[in-house]
Amino acid sequence: MTSEELKGIQAPIKEQYRNNPDSALITLQSKGELSEGVSCNIETSRALVTAGLHPATGGSGLLACSGDMLLDALVACAGVTLKAVATALDIEIQSAGVQAEGDLDFRGTLGVDKAAPIGFKAIRLKFNIQPQASEEQIQTLTKLTERYCVVYQTLKQGVDINLNIHQD
Repeated sequence: MTSEELKGIQAPIKEQYRNNPDSALITLQSKGELSEGVSCNIETSRALVTAGLHPATGGSGLLACSGDMLLDALVACAGVTLKAVATALDIEIQSAGVQAEGDLDFRGTLGVDKAAPIGFKAIRLKFNIQPQASEEQIQTLTKLTERYCVVYQTLKQGVDINLNIHQD
């Protein structure tokens, strides 16, 4: 996709959002169903994923770990965002590797140490792009990918979240 094609696709959408800001507010959903053992089937838009315990908490390692899935979502969003930014700015990127790493202390999740944090203590997101871009282009890609990546910004800024359990 060229810069002109991307801008052509996005221009009417941006105009609609400028003229009618409420039309830009969309609710995304994810649904799952508790499954056998300690697992949950998640209906993604492309496939069924079964998530289970990480081996560090007693899982077999055969099921997807929700922590890995969070990092997968970050990699996917950041990769798409970087590619869109590069396309819009006519920065040619033939290939790019994207990697996210996150540090967890499972003592908190398992209730071994109440002072141990539950959740990621740190996440590192890395890109390796080909061909090499100028330092100015790298700075621009970094700044705009950070700015426009939904998952990155959600994790960085935090978000209000509520948990409710209902009985049918």
